[in-house]
Amino acid sequence: MKNKSKIKKEYQNKTEEIKRHNILYYDKSRPIISDSEYDVLKRDIIDLENKYSYLKNKNSPSLIVGLKPSKNFLKSKHRVKMLSLSNAFDSEDLKNYEKKIANFLNLKNNDHIEYSVEPKIDGISASLTYKNSNFVLGLSRGDGIEGEIITENLRTIKDIPKTIKDKNFPKDIDIRGEVYIGKEDFEKIKDRFANPRNAASGSLRQKNPNETKKIPLKFIAYTYGFNSEINFKKQSDFLRLLKIWGFNTNRLNKIISGIDNLVQNHKELESKRYDLDFDVDGLVYKINNLDLQKRLGFVANAPRWAIAHKFSADSSFSKILNIEIQIGRTGALTPVAKIKPVNIGGVVVSNATLHNEEEIIRKDIRIGDTVKVERAGDVIPHVLLVDLKKRSIDSKKFSFPINCPSCGSKVIKDFNKISKKYDAVKRCSSEGYKCEKIAIEKIKHFVSKEAFNIEGLGKKVVEKFWELKFIKLPFDIFNLNYKKIETLEGWGELSTDNLKKSIERSKNIELDKFIFSLGIRHIGQENAKLLSQYFLNVKNFIYLTKSFNFNSLSNLDGIGETQINSLKSFFSDKTNLNVVKKLISILNIKSIKQNAKGKLMNKTFMFTGKLLNISRAEAKSLIEENSGKILSNVSKKLNYLVAGEKPTVKKVKQAKELGVKVINQSEWKKLLN
Repeated sequence: MKNKSKIKKEYQNKTEEIKRHNILYYDKSRPIISDSEYDVLKRDIIDLENKYSYLKNKNSPSLIVGLKPSKNFLKSKHRVKMLSLSNAFDSEDLKNYEKKIANFLNLKNNDHIEYSVEPKIDGISASLTYKNSNFVLGLSRGDGIEGEIITENLRTIKDIPKTIKDKNFPKDIDIRGEVYIGKEDFEKIKDRFANPRNAASGSLRQKNPNETKKIPLKFIAYTYGFNSEINFKKQSDFLRLLKIWGFNTNRLNKIISGIDNLVQNHKELESKRYDLDFDVDGLVYKINNLDLQKRLGFVANAPRWAIAHKFSADSSFSKILNIEIQIGRTGALTPVAKIKPVNIGGVVVSNATLHNEEEIIRKDIRIGDTVKVERAGDVIPHVLLVDLKKRSIDSKKFSFPINCPSCGSKVIKDFNKISKKYDAVKRCSSEGYKCEKIAIEKIKHFVSKEAFNIEGLGKKVVEKFWELKFIKLPFDIFNLNYKKIETLEGWGELSTDNLKKSIERSKNIELDKFIFSLGIRHIGQENAKLLSQYFLNVKNFIYLTKSFNFNSLSNLDGIGETQINSLKSFFSDKTNLNVVKKLISILNIKSIKQNAKGKLMNKTFMFTGKLLNISRAEAKSLIEENSGKILSNVSKKLNYLVAGEKPTVKKVKQAKELGVKVINQSEWKKLLN
């Protein structure tokens, strides 16, 4: 066994080595190792840190973020968010996607949905702002809300027009597309970069535009963000205009209807993907009609009107070295296979999810087994099957724990009243912050981008601060001892001050993000928004927790028994109540501003019966856009019961008895004007 000094020496050598490679990659753009070799080195360092708590170094990949922009780049908010896309991997995913679209738009079976089909180039997204026909601002995608200002670097790309001569070009528009390097061009510079995508990324992040100019970057345009003049009706029309205006578009763009035709086109392009001059990892399908796009709108972090159809997954065989149980913020116990590191699709994989106990039993997965591991796009690697021929004679079945490995509480399964079955996932029965692993995951969720968005307080930092007893409950974040933090390895005056500023900024938070940050089971971003629109301000929210009248939420459309029971369970815990009260005393939680001009301000609606030429989902969306509220039950709080074809007689009768106004669809449309 290695002694402490040898371990420290090995760790020191590896951190110095990764520091050297970071300088070569980010500052010099001349990496001398592949991505997979870098990933192995990074994993070795983190494994050592996890095994030996006394190991610390400011150059550790657990403390620094390799792709974070330098201070030389200013940031700017996108006028329209650059959101990610949902993924589809097979025809079933596509059928389900189209079914949801048809239901939302209330389309009939014979109504064909027309898609603009565009290759998904594996490059770097960029947004170009043109005002009065001149290119004035260029942004990276960043976090989708704000990006780095890389205007001068983008100006070096020949494919990007600096001035548009066409008279019909909008006065103010953001053109979006992908910056990439062709495979042939990459061959000439491959000694300096690990792969084409890294080359494009590294070049755009150069401090000196003259250095960027030396890299043969290309730009393909595919959409727009903000646009002052929309004089086209289809995505395909916009793509044609892009060519007229002088932008490059993809020659493989198509207009296709029908799932079978989409699948066939996908197969054809996948078979040719390695013959193309650019890396492509799938196809993007956009609803071609822009009016339909507008009606469909967005979910929390992606447009409803577009989906990415990824190419088939990469897979490889490896050996399971161990099976560990991870515990999430809701107490879910997830088994994870620690496998012998293997390169899958250019990425070194050392972990694979086993999903749950039932999955392990069904596939009879054991420690020591040789297994086939699949990695599909951004999906977490998972075990497909076991190679039984290579199984050891003395192998034993894996026994799932009956008590939480973290706190020792009993492990339970929830009973689903709808399916009349127990859930597949086992959970720690501990509530609140009593279980250490749950508590840590709750705090990680609390500081995440979708919640408080505290920069500098990433997952590893949260774990470190927990270990040092700096943070035990969420409100501890706002009472950190910055002098102590400044003395830690890897921290200094500047990084500590940046963390302090980020925490101070986060004290101003919207009500929906605050509710979401609490990590209440079954209360995701969408449900948090519904609750915030119901409460309007934090006073109403805290009043409910005091009165414990959660059943009053049963009339709120989208909030059901499952969510209400979760809220009851969460707020029945004294620690959770204490956390919420202390946070409210520290924070400035913004009230929901209703659209004062909304035609349906302070009005409540409920639907019964079938609506004509519009889906229930779209009708509800229209009411919410006009400051109205949707209720799920007939009560005295209901203003209007909208009766479509064949309404429920009981609901109509109940409404009339309570003095609720019953209107038809035409009368409802008049209210909307």
